[in-house]
Amino acid sequence: MVTTAEKDAQDQTETPRLSIVALDDDPDFRAYIKNLLNNEGHHIRVAATPDEMIALNEEELPDVLLLDMKMGRHSGEGVLEIVRERWPKLCVVILTGFPSLETMRQTFKQDVFDYIAKPFALETLQHTLQQAATTFNLGLKPHDRLRHELGRQIRLARTERSWTLKDLSESSGVSVSQLSSIERGAHLPSLESLLSVATALDCNPSDWLRSAGF
Repeated sequence: MVTTAEKDAQDQTETPRLSIVALDDDPDFRAYIKNLLNNEGHHIRVAATPDEMIALNEEELPDVLLLDMKMGRHSGEGVLEIVRERWPKLCVVILTGFPSLETMRQTFKQDVFDYIAKPFALETLQHTLQQAATTFNLGLKPHDRLRHELGRQIRLARTERSWTLKDLSESSGVSVSQLSSIERGAHLPSLESLLSVATALDCNPSDWLRSAGF
């Protein structure tokens, strides 16, 4: 029987942790895709408008852009033209609830990596991201990968115990704000904090480091 830790390690090997920006005008879908990809260990940021997407890309260019094609007054095709002008080599995956052969033809002419129709299965998106990572040699830098994976492992271990951040803080001596930042992957814990958290959760920090590829 494959344990959760073993499955996570297998997934880590198959698909590296990616930096992803998703542009979609539907707030429910933005919340869904953010939660979905966060749980997969990816660094996901979401944008409601093309201007927000451009600002996120300029702040930190992602590995992959997930682009909705139908966004009210905003044209996905027009946004794609802007993306190609600014970032010609950025990997773009189209997500849309209204696929058409003509749209697919036009977007693939603009060097789109893949086209996924909504609603889609998690496995479909995982497969596309895996292929993109392999094709373009994508993935977070080692330091970033370590930061995000440690946060994910700590969050998983905490939720398995049904602990709140306050519970973990009281047991480890690490502040709630620090723990929240670590779990989000915003900051790398100090060695002292890492050992305190691992001890409180009765976990081996070496397993967490291995999961991050170290």
